[in-house]
Amino acid sequence: MTEFISKRLPNVKNDILSGITVALALVPEAVAFAFVAGVDPLVGLYAAFMVGLITSIFGGRPGMISGATGALAVVMVSLVSQGNSMGDAGENLGLYYLFATVILMGFFQIMAGVLKLGKFVRLIPHSVMMGFVNGLAIVIFLSQLGMFTKTIDGDKVWLQGTDLYLMGGLVALTMFIMLGLPKIKLTQKWPEALLGILVVSAIAIFFKLDVATVGSFIRDGGGEGLKGGLPSLHLETFAKIPFNCQTLKFIVPYALILAAIGLIESLMTLNLIDDLTETRGNGNKECIAQGSANIVTGLFGGMGGCAMIGQSIINIKSGGRTRLSGIVAAVTLLIFIVFGSSYIERVPIAALVGVMFMVVIGTFAWSSFRILNKIPKTDVFVLVLVSALTVIFDLAIAVFAGVIVSALVFSWENAVRIRARKHTKEDGTKVYEIWGPLFFGSISAFNDKFDIKNDPAHVEIDFIESRVSDHSAIEAVSNIVEKYVKAGKTVRLKHLSQECKQLLYKSNTKFKKLIINAIDDPRYHVVENPEKFN
Repeated sequence: MTEFISKRLPNVKNDILSGITVALALVPEAVAFAFVAGVDPLVGLYAAFMVGLITSIFGGRPGMISGATGALAVVMVSLVSQGNSMGDAGENLGLYYLFATVILMGFFQIMAGVLKLGKFVRLIPHSVMMGFVNGLAIVIFLSQLGMFTKTIDGDKVWLQGTDLYLMGGLVALTMFIMLGLPKIKLTQKWPEALLGILVVSAIAIFFKLDVATVGSFIRDGGGEGLKGGLPSLHLETFAKIPFNCQTLKFIVPYALILAAIGLIESLMTLNLIDDLTETRGNGNKECIAQGSANIVTGLFGGMGGCAMIGQSIINIKSGGRTRLSGIVAAVTLLIFIVFGSSYIERVPIAALVGVMFMVVIGTFAWSSFRILNKIPKTDVFVLVLVSALTVIFDLAIAVFAGVIVSALVFSWENAVRIRARKHTKEDGTKVYEIWGPLFFGSISAFNDKFDIKNDPAHVEIDFIESRVSDHSAIEAVSNIVEKYVKAGKTVRLKHLSQECKQLLYKSNTKFKKLIINAIDDPRYHVVENPEKFN
């Protein structure tokens, strides 16, 4: 037992230190993403704590960090804005619609896990993933441009003159610190985002610079400042918004989109961590844990969340490997919320914008420019399409569209690959040797291979180098046979799989006389056995 514990002490140490490091990195991004969504920073901090804690304990990928993310925040902007317009000025109804949507989003994610839909993330092509991250980076960048404005007599105007130079200078300084300091040995174990914020905040406070801060931003938006404390149950959500068909019509589309985005980003992050650690996580378990976490965070006043690519990589590279690292990160973050909220208020907005610009730089797949002339044009089209749709609509629509286009391209390319080699035996029998996949997309090309009118009296169709892939293909084979029979000719089928033969036998018992059985018949499945549904 002593040996067992001693072997794991280094891992415990690494997990604790890594968790503390991640917690420090979570604070600025949680606040920044809350600004992106247009809600109080505490809403983002509570989400980072609750989602991070629950998924760390019950999730399907030890070492993966979850919290408030930009991918979800950019969708929430419209939700909160439309929700606010449904109530009176100052009622802040959009926030309560957000909480209700996050709860419903959680239920959808649990359903995805129960139905074992997590495995379908493996069907996302690499070009779609690159478009996904590029689009996300562009959306986050555009969302930060609003921070370069100020309100004058109720109207937002762009910063000019000294205000613009001061804002731009502090943003650039934050980015420079994040780029340069990690190269210094003394600071390599500190999160560069935290270092940039601390230095810029110290400069702004010491020189008493007249710049917007987290506190002033909240107060300008009608808030009362950042009051830290333990999250409490927000039962007023159920009293503030009417639960009727109109409300469901409003929040269900957002809940579906947020659920899809959260699962896609989380499962993509899970696959990435699997590759880095050479282990395997459980996608369906992660779906259920994430859904449960979002239900809880919606009930307790959080903006919801999902896996965070950047923080997860920080955790893994810092030595975090088990659930302990995520738990430590969440608990440490709660300590910051309870005891450090007054300090968070003094952080300049420029520092957070600088952090977000670095998130944009780190998120964007710059290698996509290098490989544009090295990959198929269809993949280039999908990459650009997904990036554009992400900016115009949202990540879920973009990814679904990218997958559909990729699937159609794949189907078309395989549809034109089917071939038929023809030769005649000594006895006069004409043989069609089918090569390539036979499925719904290649049926037309398959039918064109046969010359039923001019073929001899005896025909043989050999599928040894083909694969009958679906029910449409089975029907195509059956139709070809029927045409030969009507023409008064004899046709034989060779090298069909056992399942193909069974399905043809059930459609017409005459096939038992037409199909040649051989020991080298292939073995593969076509469709589910209909008897299973009886």
